[in-house]
Amino acid sequence: MIDKVYCADVKPEMEGKRVKLAGWVYRKREVGKKVFIVLRDSSGIVQVVFSKELNEEAYREAKKLGIESSVIIEGTVKADPRAPTGAEVQADKLQVIQNVDFFPITKDASPEFLLDVRHLHLRSPKVASIMKVKATLVQAAREWLLQDGWYEVFPPILVTGAVEGGSTLFKLKYFDRYAYLSQSAQLYLEAAIFGLEKVWSLTPSFRAEKSRTRRHLTEFWHLELEAAWMDLWDIMKVEEELVSYMVQRALELRRSEIENFRKDLTTLKNAVPPFPRISYDEAIDILQSKGVEIEWGEDMGADEERVLTEEFESPFFVYGYPKHIKAFYMKEDPEDPRKVLAADMLAPEGYGEIIGGSQREDDYDKLVQRILEEGMNPEDYQWYLDLRKYGSVPHSGFGLGLERLVAWVLKLDHVRWATLFPRTPSRLYP
Repeated sequence: MIDKVYCADVKPEMEGKRVKLAGWVYRKREVGKKVFIVLRDSSGIVQVVFSKELNEEAYREAKKLGIESSVIIEGTVKADPRAPTGAEVQADKLQVIQNVDFFPITKDASPEFLLDVRHLHLRSPKVASIMKVKATLVQAAREWLLQDGWYEVFPPILVTGAVEGGSTLFKLKYFDRYAYLSQSAQLYLEAAIFGLEKVWSLTPSFRAEKSRTRRHLTEFWHLELEAAWMDLWDIMKVEEELVSYMVQRALELRRSEIENFRKDLTTLKNAVPPFPRISYDEAIDILQSKGVEIEWGEDMGADEERVLTEEFESPFFVYGYPKHIKAFYMKEDPEDPRKVLAADMLAPEGYGEIIGGSQREDDYDKLVQRILEEGMNPEDYQWYLDLRKYGSVPHSGFGLGLERLVAWVLKLDHVRWATLFPRTPSRLYP
C-alpha cells in the first residue's frame, strides 16, 4: 500500500520512488501523446504527466479532466528541471473523484468578480499563501505571548455599550432589548487584569463605518492586549517586541510565500526593536513641511499617514495625540491636559496605522467626566466604572488589526484580500 504524500513533498531526490497524490487540477495542457497536469493541494503544486504509452486508459481519462477536477493519482517520481518544482510524477493510475466541465474563474477575472465568487477563489494558491502567512503570524503571536506570561481570555461579542464611538455600532435586537456587536474587547480585558494582570484575546470586531479606503473592513480580526501596572511606555515596548517576533517568525517560516508578493524584504527585516518614536507634534511638523494641509489638533487619516510613512523604513510610533480626537478611556497627559497618553504604531510603505494603544484612565472622577464630555450616559458604563472604584491601578493596552498587519507584510493593495470572506459597506455575500 502506498502512503499519500503532499505535492510539495515531491522532490528531485525522490527519483524512482512510487507515490500517491490527492488534489485538484490547477493547470492542464496536451502535447503529442502526453497530458501535463499541474496538481495542487494545500501544500503547493507538482507536475503530473500522463503518457499514452505508459497507461492508455489513464491517459484517456486525463484528457477529459477539467480545471478544478478532484483526483487521486499514483505514479513514479522523475527529476526534471523543466518541471515547475524540479520534479514530476509519471502517472499510471488515475481515480477521478469529480470531473469539472467548466470552472467559472478565468485568468482575466476582475477583482469584483473574484469577491463575488470568493467561496471558489479561496482555492487559489495565491489566496492560500495569504492565509498561511496570516496563520503563521497568529501562531507567532501565541508563541510570544505564552513565553512572556500573558493569559488568553475569551470576551463576549454581544455588548451593551460603545468603545470607539456610538456612530459605528451595529445594533441588533436582543430578546426584549437591544445589544450591539463588539467594536473591541478592550473594556472586558480591563476587567480581567484584576485577576490575571496580563491578558489578551483574538476576536472579531465590528465597525459600522462607511469608509471605503484600502484599510477598512466592517468586520476584522482584532488582537488585543491589556496589562495592569504598565504605563504607555511599557505597553509600547510590548507592542514592538510582539510585532517584531510575529514578522521575523513569518520571515523564517513563510519566506517563500512572502517573496511571492514582495521582492524587497527590507522593511520587514527592519522590524526590530526599538521602533522609532515621534510625537504627534513632530508628525504635524513633518506633514506641514511636506506640503500637507493639516493643523495641530486635527486627526491624521489614511492620506496623511501615507505621507508620514515615507520618512521611515520600519514600523514606528506616533504618541501624544490631542485628547479631543481620541477615545474617552485614554488617560489625560498630566504634563499637558490637551493630550492623552496614547500611541499608534504605523507600518511603512504607505500602510499606516496597524496598532492603536494607550494608557487607560484609572481615575473614577476623570473617567466619568470624559464619558459625559462624549455625550454618553455613565449608567451604560456602570460596570466599567466599578473597575475604578475597587482597587484601581495604572494599566495600558492596545489593539492590533490583524488584516492590516497581513496587508503590510505581503504588500497587498487592500485589506479585503487578507481575510477569508471580506465584509465591507457594500459586500455581505458570500
